[in-house]
Amino acid sequence: MSNETTSGTSSVSAPSLPWPAIGVALVLASLLLIPLGIGNAFVTHIFVTICLMAALSSAWNLVGGFAGQLSLGHATFYGIGAYTAVILVNLGITPWIGMFAGAGIAAIVGMAISYPCFRLKGPFFSLASIAFLEVFRVLTLHFSEFTGGATGKMIPLKLGWTWMVFRERWPSLLIIFGMLCAVLVVVWAVRRSRLGFYLIATRERESAAKAAGVKTVQVRLVAVAISSALCAMLGTFHAMYLTFIEPSAMFSLTFSIQIAMFALIGGLGTVSGPLLGAVLLVPLTEWARASFGASALGLHGFVYGVVLLLAVLFMPNGIIGLLQKFRRAPHHELDEDEPTTQTDSIKAPAQATTPPSPDREGIGRDVMRVQNLNKRFGGLHVTKNVNFTLREGEVLGLIGPNGAGKTTLFNMLSGFLTPNEGSVTVRGPDGGYHTPVNPADFAALGVGRTFQIVQPFAAMTVEENIMVGAFYHHHDEHDAREAARQTAWRMGLGPLLQDEARGLTIGGLKRLEVARVMAMEPRILLLDEVMAGINQTDVRRAIDLMLSIRDSGVSIIAIEHVMQAVMSLSDRVLVLAAGEVIAEGDPHEVVRDPHVIEAYLGKEFANAHR
Repeated sequence: MSNETTSGTSSVSAPSLPWPAIGVALVLASLLLIPLGIGNAFVTHIFVTICLMAALSSAWNLVGGFAGQLSLGHATFYGIGAYTAVILVNLGITPWIGMFAGAGIAAIVGMAISYPCFRLKGPFFSLASIAFLEVFRVLTLHFSEFTGGATGKMIPLKLGWTWMVFRERWPSLLIIFGMLCAVLVVVWAVRRSRLGFYLIATRERESAAKAAGVKTVQVRLVAVAISSALCAMLGTFHAMYLTFIEPSAMFSLTFSIQIAMFALIGGLGTVSGPLLGAVLLVPLTEWARASFGASALGLHGFVYGVVLLLAVLFMPNGIIGLLQKFRRAPHHELDEDEPTTQTDSIKAPAQATTPPSPDREGIGRDVMRVQNLNKRFGGLHVTKNVNFTLREGEVLGLIGPNGAGKTTLFNMLSGFLTPNEGSVTVRGPDGGYHTPVNPADFAALGVGRTFQIVQPFAAMTVEENIMVGAFYHHHDEHDAREAARQTAWRMGLGPLLQDEARGLTIGGLKRLEVARVMAMEPRILLLDEVMAGINQTDVRRAIDLMLSIRDSGVSIIAIEHVMQAVMSLSDRVLVLAAGEVIAEGDPHEVVRDPHVIEAYLGKEFANAHR
């Protein structure tokens, strides 16, 4: 990793990694040149199959890998594309048109069946996808006047490029090779785009993605639409290549599992993983079929099973993940006693005893108003008639004993929970007050938040984590990356830009979460115990960081148990106990309030100090 530091700002040049692109280019060249050079029909057929399975698995990877929705029914869209094209061919319409017609139908069907299924998690989503696959197989059997039913449907033998049917196999190889390249380009473009970052963020931590303004359902629907359309187009090609289709082959569960397995073995959620998985496995199974023939019927399934078992046991992140593990740059540790940026060298107060004045210059009009906020879970009344305001440039400390309802209140202030009664209004950039209802609405009004239990996107680098926040205002990848780098250096994370988030310390993860929110350029920042679990040095640095954020004009509400931070940062303090506000005002006065002492230490202790 190469770091370039300049005065005032720092930038990290993205690591130069030419070998993956070179490797993919060599594999693609081999897929075309080897069969054309040998000229054997069987060899060409194997390479056609490799290209087809690699393309299908890459298309599946948009949903199963990037979005994290493990679909085992993707043959549904493959079959829709195949049957649409064949029906149109029998009506005299070229499959080149049928290919796009099938893609459109598959995209619509994919979104229609996925939308309700997104509420299902883990294996339940997979089971639902299998159920829809079976539904379409049965429908194909039922409408036999169009589909040919169980006997299948033959393709008219009209030779030539117009009809995608040839005497020799090499034209089919050229077509599927071109389609594979196109699919890989689409997947690569998605991965580098805002959509790709949002998909992976949604897969890793859906709540954190929502807090970053990601409309998680919409981005997954877009991924499903693209994936379904690509699978349908590939189904059209395969139907014309086979010249015969029937329901059990086109809507096959085994085929769906194979599509997913190439990505799982090669590397789930990577651009080149499905290609590598297909290149390694398809020749192996075709060799087994050719060598043993009918005497070992189903041997290819056994081979797939053994390879998948070995991959799960020894390569849970696939072949690409294993290669990345060996070539990953060493982890960088930050020196706890040295500043990590030029701004970190600002001296922190060793013992902050004097809170900021409530009337200090910079505090302006209300930016958030909370009125009569109530939340009940069944018979449990968690928050009761909570009222307060937050002013521009103000730091409002929110304290209270465990179980007081502080995080529940935060969830209502950021759209993750809907109050039973009351309202939260936020002043927008237009100067008017609005009542947001979901995390996306709050993000649009400039409300960002962290979580009590940190929620990093573990599979992403530090830079990519912050880019998820930066994408809210920067749609271009280059602009988002530059904004993320600048934010990282301000937050003291500059040396760690290319490290995976999963390798950070708890203090680093908390800084990363704040950096991700700050990359969104919020106007209101909700901090949920960002100083819990970190050492005293990091506490002092965090106080400096929060003060610099406040001085930039951001209003802050901070849930905190570290009283040094509360007293140093807060213009006002709000105390919550049993869901009710029991004190509000100057930090020094509030901490001496008998009701506050009683809430923390009990009535006997409070009475002893009256």
